[in-house]
Amino acid sequence: MTLRGLRSPRSWLVVAFAVVAFGWLSVWVLFFRVGTDVCGDASPTDEELFRCGSIGAEPQLGVPYWIWVVLPDVFPEYLPGPGGYESVGIIWEDGASTPIGVPVVEIGEMQRAGINCALCHTSSYRVTAESEPVIVLGGGSQRFDLQGYLRFLFKSSSDPRFTAGVLIPAIEEVHELSTAERLLYQAAIPAMRGALKSQSEDFAFADRNPDWGPGRIDPFNPIKFGLLGQPEDETIGNSDMMPLWNLGGREVLHWDGLNSSLTEVILSSAIGDGARPKTLDLAVMARLERYILELEVPAYPFEVDDELAAAGAALFQTHCAACHGLDGEQTGLVVLPGEVGTDQERLGMWEQKDADAYNEKYGGYDWGFSSFQDIDGYVAVPLDGLWLRAPYLHNGSVPTLRDLLELPALRPTSFYRGYDVYDPEQVGFVSDVAEDAESGLVFFLYDTTLRGNSNQGHLWGTELSANQKDALLEYLKTQ
Repeated sequence: MTLRGLRSPRSWLVVAFAVVAFGWLSVWVLFFRVGTDVCGDASPTDEELFRCGSIGAEPQLGVPYWIWVVLPDVFPEYLPGPGGYESVGIIWEDGASTPIGVPVVEIGEMQRAGINCALCHTSSYRVTAESEPVIVLGGGSQRFDLQGYLRFLFKSSSDPRFTAGVLIPAIEEVHELSTAERLLYQAAIPAMRGALKSQSEDFAFADRNPDWGPGRIDPFNPIKFGLLGQPEDETIGNSDMMPLWNLGGREVLHWDGLNSSLTEVILSSAIGDGARPKTLDLAVMARLERYILELEVPAYPFEVDDELAAAGAALFQTHCAACHGLDGEQTGLVVLPGEVGTDQERLGMWEQKDADAYNEKYGGYDWGFSSFQDIDGYVAVPLDGLWLRAPYLHNGSVPTLRDLLELPALRPTSFYRGYDVYDPEQVGFVSDVAEDAESGLVFFLYDTTLRGNSNQGHLWGTELSANQKDALLEYLKTQ
């Protein structure tokens, strides 16, 4: 275009529009464009997608990646022990670009770390304290402490040292920032401080309740108070993180049967992890559902006394199969609280008005919810992979299966959670160790006398003789 041509008002308008458009495009590319998921390949397998793929949480709640990387080095005092994020149970396998359950996505010119389903639904165990951990995707995590992780982020971001002057030099020790990145991180640090302050206020209700501890979560109070805007109350929804095996065909899901649709449960979990309607990728959700439906139950890794297990099978049919056998008349259905006798705090957390509000909130979307409900009881779940489900009961209040076969007065009133060394004699994880001497990891002391933590109820099998309990336990190892 010549200078003479630029004298035309219309030409100036075209140029001005082009400059503005280019400017907005640059801003969009720099700050908002959602790019590739740096976790895996351009065409990840379903397993890779589950392990570290994005569920759409990063635009809303993603943490700038290089800040996330250096926080444990800058603020180690806010973690429960040494080892960085491993101290809150995040699993980072050797050679992996990111931890299991922590997707890293490019948004604009900045990578952000989010979370996905695998963070709460990956188990691990060790045969001995010296063994390498065996990772089991789809198991309910017994190590990850979500509340501890959030508290670390909240405390770090409220520390006076959470400034560009401290964090950017720490980042540059491990990553060379480009000029654009440096500008972005200088802007991101105060923004992150404000966002985490707001989020910490949203989670203040949890500080008034007993701590979740490793392997536990209160998944629906944050939805009730945050997304639904319901007034805060004193209810406790603390419960164990559930495994994802054999969910197909279940009539009701969650510990208390809050939904009957696996599709809705997966979508709700993504929203709970920070995804929003405009960032939900329904194709990814469908692939995750397919992967979950194909998950195989992990086999018991230790020797089994076949003769003793055969004797236990007969006892199982008599005392357990009605509620927990694959063809049991009550299996997969809700047992009334008065019958099972376990802690009832979670049952008061969710009411029909909450279910109705959640169903209505996303009613304008094609994938909107319709199956959330309030059921007064706990689901009698099948026992597949039972050996790896410890601790037991919906709130994880009984450390081993052997303890569960004792009367409540004889069960431990306190024990440690978060260790992944397995005890085949007791059928559960080692729970009498406060600290791992080699790594320095500190474990969580679970107190059954606190609200929501009761180990009462579920008296089935407690009347058996010692020899009968041995036989039943041997059989249960094979489930």
